[in-house]
Amino acid sequence: MKIMVETSAHHVHVTKETLEALFGKGATLTNKKDLSQPGQFACVEKVTVVGPRGEMKMSILGPERSADQVEISLTDARKLGIAAPVKESGDIEGTPGCKLVGPAGELEIECGVIAAKRHIHLDPKTAEEFGLKDKQIVSVKVGENTGRATTFGDVVIRVSPSYAPAMHIDTDESNAAGLGGTVDGEIIA
Repeated sequence: MKIMVETSAHHVHVTKETLEALFGKGATLTNKKDLSQPGQFACVEKVTVVGPRGEMKMSILGPERSADQVEISLTDARKLGIAAPVKESGDIEGTPGCKLVGPAGELEIECGVIAAKRHIHLDPKTAEEFGLKDKQIVSVKVGENTGRATTFGDVVIRVSPSYAPAMHIDTDESNAAGLGGTVDGEIIA
């Protein structure tokens, strides 16, 4: 079972309220580039994420969300001084917060900073073809021609009609396997 593996760099998801606090009343997100997941896009707008030890400028991904979330690698977490737990995207309960700074203001978010758990997005038809179910844990082999072949364990399957087939890993994971951009991985169920 082959799956496209993409590297997801650090980024921020914001609510409408947070967007307006950072960019001004009536602010909207500007699509810079469509992403592989339908309806998702990288934005022109960027924010500065501030932690106890440092700060980093990060892109916002659209569209707006129902909760603020900052997705970083564990290397980013060390640089910022934030103890970001490895969690599924959207699972922000009990996570640390940070300060977000935009051109029109700043705001402290109480929670939402995570290192995203590696995962595979699948639509229901592809999940059925692969014999995989939502929340199932699999392994994925990558990097056979990089000199750093790696098998990632603890990869969570996420199934939704709004998804397109793709695996997402962070920059630390991509660098560890010597991946240079989008590659094919092999799912080992």
